[in-house]
Amino acid sequence: MTDSPSLQPVPGWERLGLDPAAAVALAETAEAEFMIALHDSAPTEAKAALGMRSERVAGGVAVVMAGDPTGGYWNKALGFGVTEPVSEDLVAHLVDLYASAGAPALCLQVAPSALPDDWDDVCAHHGIVGGSVWAKLLRPADAPSTTSSTDLRVDAVGAEDADAYARVFAAGFGMPPEPHLLSMFAAAGADGPGFTAYGAWDGDELVASANLHVAGPAAAFCGAATLPEARGRGAQSAFMRMRVDAARAAGCSWMSAETWQELEGAHNPSLHNMLRSGFVEVYDRRNWVWRKEPS
Repeated sequence: MTDSPSLQPVPGWERLGLDPAAAVALAETAEAEFMIALHDSAPTEAKAALGMRSERVAGGVAVVMAGDPTGGYWNKALGFGVTEPVSEDLVAHLVDLYASAGAPALCLQVAPSALPDDWDDVCAHHGIVGGSVWAKLLRPADAPSTTSSTDLRVDAVGAEDADAYARVFAAGFGMPPEPHLLSMFAAAGADGPGFTAYGAWDGDELVASANLHVAGPAAAFCGAATLPEARGRGAQSAFMRMRVDAARAAGCSWMSAETWQELEGAHNPSLHNMLRSGFVEVYDRRNWVWRKEPS
């Protein structure tokens, strides 16, 4: 069923000077803390309408959105294998959590080094299949900053622009403009806990957005999107530079990011932008997906 229980580390990550366990802890924890903060800062009305709940379990987090308008993207469990081993009991608990909530899917994200030896059997028992592969990247705060150039005005987003930020964020990622989903993005953009949101304007129109989340030694670069008509104008490079500076100012020693991995000849501009900005690929992580059986 799997190509291997564990994908191999990406060559060259050793130059970061981290041992594998430390790298996994930084990268997985930063993303997990971002995800639960985004979820938990959603307005009460949105949580009720979308059937949202969250849980901290086995050192990781699980965020549930039963009425996920994307069909499953916002149902994730991650951050595991850092303080406790990944076990079949944990997987059984997670599948039951999402199934009982009526969620359309569960995307279980575990660093390859944290997968148990019997992972294939665990997946087969619970109806979990391997999905897409994501690259996990880290950047030391003391790495030199890269230059950037854009003809757009780039700045932090204030509360007055939070709704526009949310619309651009969703549209840039191809997500539906469902009002409650947008309100979750807007709540983070309007100074959610640990968040700083950024925007790029073409005149008075917001055309790109990005966010930074700080909750520990590694800042999470967890999302940046540009509307199709504004791509190729330097917004993403400018966002990278601004967020690197902000993470340093917040006292972070590391920065963490992830994006889909280039497989079978595909090209991911976001990955190359991260690499140009000083990020280093540490490992590839497969998404492990459970889906609700059709009724």
